[in-house]
Amino acid sequence: MLLKWGRNRAAPVRGRVNGAGSRAHRGADDGAAMGSNAIIDLRNVVKVYETPAGPFTALKGIDLAVARGEFLAVVGKSGSGKSTLINMFTGIDHPTDGEVIVADTPIRHLNEGQMAEWRGQTMGIIFQFFQLLPTLSVIENVMIPMDLAGKYGLSERVARAMFLLEQMDMARDASKFPAVLSAGEAQRAAIARALANDPPILVADEPTGNLDTRNAEIVFDLFGSLAAAGKTIVMVTHDDELARLVHRTVTIADGLIVEEVRR
Repeated sequence: MLLKWGRNRAAPVRGRVNGAGSRAHRGADDGAAMGSNAIIDLRNVVKVYETPAGPFTALKGIDLAVARGEFLAVVGKSGSGKSTLINMFTGIDHPTDGEVIVADTPIRHLNEGQMAEWRGQTMGIIFQFFQLLPTLSVIENVMIPMDLAGKYGLSERVARAMFLLEQMDMARDASKFPAVLSAGEAQRAAIARALANDPPILVADEPTGNLDTRNAEIVFDLFGSLAAAGKTIVMVTHDDELARLVHRTVTIADGLIVEEVRR
């Protein structure tokens, strides 16, 4: 049973970060997110895309360390570099320069097969548009990561999938197919699937964007409970209220971390 997470509304401490995202501007209190305690560590990460109009630099020397058990929100306008940043440490894309170390693994050096295995064990990803397989039932979708990773026995997979669906208030929909789900239901099923292998890191792209207020609060409190239990949560959001309730918020603009707020 997950513990209910008490939302921390303590006054934030604001800090400016220079154009290169320098660690020197994080301050002495940032030590908890550094060194051996950092489960996600981006070091001078640059990402350049080649376009017909010429090179486009999406990330401009990002330094970012995320502590184990931290609940981090990433905010910024469309096109600011949020998705590119997330893609760097989920292994969906590779940096042009710099180093990305996640769960003690320099993931830039993994081949495609190694990356898939590493991601399945280390990270649960919630996509903005659900990505549920339409020909599988909800419970079968939740079980896919366990099947691919060979984790848990068959009966354990079914039991765990049902437990996660119960957490999402979706147990009664376990046998339904994605086509008959509402947007909010589909998002909650996607969150359950992301938690399937009990990964240490959960990455969510607008996880509450398609949920009503009640369900958004349920999902957000679940994330908080998971963070309190030691999981690391990185959430991309446009919801300013949610962003104010997490441990730390970083703002991305023009490929740079331009502001950081700790609570």
